[in-house]
Amino acid sequence: MKRILMLAIVCSLLLTGQAQKQVYTLKSCLEEGLQNNYSLRITHNEEQVSKNNATLGNAGYLPTLDFSAGYKGTVDNTRTKVRESGETIKENGVFDQTIDVGLNLNWTIFDGFSVWTNYKQLQLLKEQGELQTRITIEDYVASLTAEYYNYIQEKIRLKNFRYAMSLSRERMRIVEVRYHIGNFSRLDYLQAKVDFNADSAQYMKQREVLNSSRIKLNELMANHDVTALIGIRDTAIDVNPDLQYDELWQATLATNASLLMADKNTEVVRADYKKIMSRDYPYVRLNAGYGYTLNRYELSSTKKRDNWGLNAGITIGFNLFDGKRKMQKRNAQLAIEYAELEREDLKLSLKSDLSDLWQAYRNNWQVMLMERQNLVAAQENYEYANLRYMKGDLSGFEMREAQQSLLDAEERLLVSEYDTKMCEISLLQLSGKVLTYLNE
Repeated sequence: MKRILMLAIVCSLLLTGQAQKQVYTLKSCLEEGLQNNYSLRITHNEEQVSKNNATLGNAGYLPTLDFSAGYKGTVDNTRTKVRESGETIKENGVFDQTIDVGLNLNWTIFDGFSVWTNYKQLQLLKEQGELQTRITIEDYVASLTAEYYNYIQEKIRLKNFRYAMSLSRERMRIVEVRYHIGNFSRLDYLQAKVDFNADSAQYMKQREVLNSSRIKLNELMANHDVTALIGIRDTAIDVNPDLQYDELWQATLATNASLLMADKNTEVVRADYKKIMSRDYPYVRLNAGYGYTLNRYELSSTKKRDNWGLNAGITIGFNLFDGKRKMQKRNAQLAIEYAELEREDLKLSLKSDLSDLWQAYRNNWQVMLMERQNLVAAQENYEYANLRYMKGDLSGFEMREAQQSLLDAEERLLVSEYDTKMCEISLLQLSGKVLTYLNE
């Protein structure tokens, strides 16, 4: 009765734990992570700064309007010599006052297209901010997807070790029974027990590995409780068989975020060159003001004077000589050449990485197909060995070898599936298609 009660309590606790698990698909993991991950939120803020900067006013396209008000008072000791009489008149503590209030408008109407170039450059920097956000998102999606499938891999590995442990337990039970009736020696029994303990230890270590992967997955999703129990709906590592090298390379040229970033960087340095060249043109500036001025005089024949007025003017100028301009032009041209070379170097590097990953993907795919066949053979081999072992025609050592061959075949297949999936994720990231995992 006590055993039944304890079993009921354990089952209740297990069911409660299962009820608290949050079950995820890859898509739901990515959606939650994209919403909560701190690094992504920081990158979004940086992108918003570049958007806020991309305005006509920040580029100098709009006029500036200032309001100013001031007061000035002077206390002087004066000495005046009258020309006609030669008399000198002294006055001490003469107090004069001036009050002025006004609006002032300044506007650069034309500056050799420099203002327009500034605005275009700010727009390019805004686009670079968007691309940087996209790069961060793609890196994040690739990392979380890789960890998601790593978690599946560790779960499958745990299941394989649990199965190996159950086989060892059954073998130990059979040996123990036959040892007691005299069919097996004590050596056979002890060896079976050693093998069972080894498989049990391996299973326990794998539980620790699975727990670490779960914590990492919670961290990537920005779950405050990194130890929270989670469930994964997928139970196998599915590999995309439809990837084509030519399509991936064309997609890389068209949509790879790093390559697009290099293109924008080239445009930015070309804009710098245009800004330097704009100094070869004249500039036109407009200034205007409207204000009120009040003057109070203590000694003058005029006691006070106030003015309301509008003033306006236009300035046209031309820079005749600037000793740094020639050097700046050469440096700007070199900067353009450097950006173009850097872009071509990046393109070559991407093609090299894509080719390496493609070869690894195809090789791992072939290995995976071969290991699937090997697993079928290993399962048949184990079943046949088990029948012979039950009849007493096979030693414990040979039985253990058949069991280990089955476990090795399962492990090799699991590793080949995971490696192929990692190549797939990297290929999609290089070609700018990694966000398709959000649609799965």
